[in-house]
Formats: sequence, C-alpha cells, structure tokens
Amino acid sequence: QVQLVESGGGLVQAGGSLRLSCAASGRTFSSSAMSWFRQAPGKERELVAALSGRTGNTYYADSVKDRFIISRDNAKNTVYLQMNSLKPEDTAVYYCAADMSGRYYYNPPTSSLYYDSWGQGTQVTVSS
Repeated sequence: QVQLVESGGGLVQAGGSLRLSCAASGRTFSSSAMSWFRQAPGKERELVAALSGRTGNTYYADSVKDRFIISRDNAKNTVYLQMNSLKPEDTAVYYCAADMSGRYYYNPPTSSLYYDSWGQGTQVTVSS
C-alpha cells in the first residue's frame, strides 16, 4: 500500500507560481505512472498532467500546456507540479495519483481508472 501526501497549495495572485509536491511512502514508485488531477467546485475531476514511469513521457491538458511542468525525483519518492502563469480558472483541489500496478506505459494513462492510489488533495486558489 502506498500513501501519497500532497503539499504546496495555497492562495496566489493571477500570474504567479506555485509548486505542488506529492510524497509517496510505503512503496517506491520509480517505475510508476504518476499524475496530477484537479477538481473545481461543480466540475468533474480532470487530468492536468501525467508522467510515465519508465519512458519519462508526459501528458498535459491543453489548458495548462506551456505553463505547468510535471517532474519526479525518484531518490525522494516525490513528484512535483510546477505551475506558472496561474489563472483564476486554475483554482481547484489538486490531487496526486499513482498507478502502482507495475504496468509498462510508453505514454502515461490519461484516465483516472488507471490510477489506484490517490492523495487527499491540496487547494490551489488563484485570485484575479
């Protein structure tokens, strides 16, 4: 069983930056696909960014391309989401998720169904 704990959320003005962290404990996740989802009030949870474990290939939602960067530090068992040029529409609870199945993905899965471990979420609020 792996536990994921997010941190780094908060209140920021539009145009600012935040870096979210997701620390994994219980198991190493160096070969696992990792992702960041978000859910805004009244909206469905959506995939923001994902990172394949073995290939390092990434996926970004169109709404965050060229602004957000997902990365990982396997030595620290931590995945990050660097968020730049934040907009009010980025306001949401951000969740870290991992696929601990050990499956190989050339590109990271984009459906939440593939991710079997989830963090508790961290609130990001962007003021205009």
